[in-house]
Amino acid sequence: MTLTFEEKLRNYARLAVRVGVGVKPGQRLLVQAPVETAQLARLVVREAYAAGASFVDVRWDDDDVQLARFELAPDGTFDQISRWRVDAEIETAEAGGAVLAIRATNPNLLGGVDAERVATHQRTLAAYRRPYTAQVMTNRLNWNLISAPVSGWAELMFPDASAEQAVAQQWDAIFAATRADQPDAVALWEAHLGDLKRRRDLLTGKQYAALHFRGGGTDLTVGLADDHVWGGGAADTPGGITFTANIPTEEVWTAPHRERVDGTVVSTKPLSYNGTLIDGIRIEFRDGRITKASAEQGESALLKMIDTDEGSHRLGEVALVPHSSPISRSGLFFFNTLYDENAASHIAIGSAYRFNVRGGVDMSLEDFLAAGGNDSLTHVDWMIGSGEMDVDGVAKDGTREAVMRAGEFVI
Repeated sequence: MTLTFEEKLRNYARLAVRVGVGVKPGQRLLVQAPVETAQLARLVVREAYAAGASFVDVRWDDDDVQLARFELAPDGTFDQISRWRVDAEIETAEAGGAVLAIRATNPNLLGGVDAERVATHQRTLAAYRRPYTAQVMTNRLNWNLISAPVSGWAELMFPDASAEQAVAQQWDAIFAATRADQPDAVALWEAHLGDLKRRRDLLTGKQYAALHFRGGGTDLTVGLADDHVWGGGAADTPGGITFTANIPTEEVWTAPHRERVDGTVVSTKPLSYNGTLIDGIRIEFRDGRITKASAEQGESALLKMIDTDEGSHRLGEVALVPHSSPISRSGLFFFNTLYDENAASHIAIGSAYRFNVRGGVDMSLEDFLAAGGNDSLTHVDWMIGSGEMDVDGVAKDGTREAVMRAGEFVI
């Protein structure tokens, strides 16, 4: 059965609300959306009210407005932020509400502006936003992240198409990646989330001391946090609301030990970071800390990101994704971490999720760090997996077993 565009779009909005953010009757919802995605945002609002939301508010974003500031605002002003925008997130979370973000931007938007301006803005924003980020990192609220085409991004993905055709092709790619092009997308997602749960439970039970990645120029041992817990698929808030933070999602992930990462790792896909493309990343670690970093493109942005704070010199996530994932099989590069991280195993520089350490949500920061967790103002995923990657699980006694071979799970 072939669905019309309108049917796929309604499917997508329904998935975002029902499977993604998991809005419950009486709950308020904050929606963040670029103005170019208004058609989808309006459907999300209607789906949320149909699910019983008490109040749905929309906060609009715009690439052109953001670019104008970084190009034209005077020096010395980039430590100013729109606090009210962050306050809306904090207020929603503290009221027991939910947040759904449609993240879509031109990946090259800020490629031609001063990287220091962007870095200053990001540091200031991250510091003020920390109370909200802490709730996200501990699953204290139900939240969801999806995306939708915007013209600059679509044309980058499909450079040989006209602007209109590029947007249409990008919609097709997004619908396929999220299963929104299937008649019973919600049922398909329920089955998929069940598969991810079985995988994460298996890996949690293994309690490996470390994972060893080899292939494509990478030789990296990632020690895992003490009493770590694997995540993947759906999660639950303390109040029992089930949500799926990312649509799509194909990964299972956990917390590295902040002091037990050693070796060299090479990226297998470019990273789109704050409007700048970073490609050809090569990083060396010793005792958990980055000792050397370079990139063939966007190196300045990479180094400024690593220098955000002490925690951004260490890892906060290690994730496994089969090379045969639907997004990988599509052969498309999305220039968007939400999609590209689900095509390849990856690691993240910066903060770790508290729930990836047993009892971590209720630990003091000192105890969380002692268990191997990491703390930072930033959390940036970048891709290291491929069809060449082998991964071994290293037990506490030093014995090894194969976890992945040629990018595919063997356990």
